[in-house]
Amino acid sequence: MNYENILFEMEGGIARITLNRPDKLNSFTVDMHNEVANAMSQVESAVAQSSVRVLVISGSGRGFCAGQDLSQRVRKEGEPPPDLGESLDKYYGPLVRRLRNLAAPVVIGVNGVAAGAGANLALAGDIVIARESASFIEPFCRLGLLPDTGGTYFLPRLVGPARAMGLALLGDKLPATKAAEWGLIWEAVPDAEFEARLDHLARHFAAAPTLGLAAAKRALNASLSNTLEDQLNLERDLMRELGRSADYAEGVSAFMNKRQPEFRGR
Repeated sequence: MNYENILFEMEGGIARITLNRPDKLNSFTVDMHNEVANAMSQVESAVAQSSVRVLVISGSGRGFCAGQDLSQRVRKEGEPPPDLGESLDKYYGPLVRRLRNLAAPVVIGVNGVAAGAGANLALAGDIVIARESASFIEPFCRLGLLPDTGGTYFLPRLVGPARAMGLALLGDKLPATKAAEWGLIWEAVPDAEFEARLDHLARHFAAAPTLGLAAAKRALNASLSNTLEDQLNLERDLMRELGRSADYAEGVSAFMNKRQPEFRGR
């Protein structure tokens, strides 16, 4: 596929998807959705082969993502209203599921404003960092809508029901520094250090024990709906599998021999 709305590369165990419509704050169009979906298929295949061990998603220009490009939703006279549920079913929902289910860490670098579906797409990542100058906005209430793209799921679980309700019903801008204080994201990074920090995380995970990280991600996500009994059983089953992995054997060997491990992600 010819990518016109994203930048995509896979190298050194790292896959990078950069939303690349900077003049539109990287807002989503159908074409951008299709390009991201195509890139995700390649990432999933590479993760299965252990040639990619981390996915990094960021934006170009001054914004991360402003959500949906509303110019694609303008109705001409006599046309029926858009089916927003179809859009979620076909594009936004599948993307969130793919990020959550990817068997490797997903690092999100919020380089600027993240609004609407763009904010909630960021929250679907496993490790989310943001420039201190960045911000998160849930502007759906200004359009008579609700926070989609997983927003009503992620927000109360990350910041609690009171703050989630305030973000959803008021639509106020949340600075990245406060987002980090509230636990919405992992950390807010000084602007001048952002790119270096994002690259450091990518390289860290590219050399990490990917199977173990993927299992931890799976277990933590499952814990949001599991009972304690279910969770204990899941931990047992996953640990049984991990105990037979080459990465675990390498980790133990490196520890016993006081050397740095060389994990292969399998």
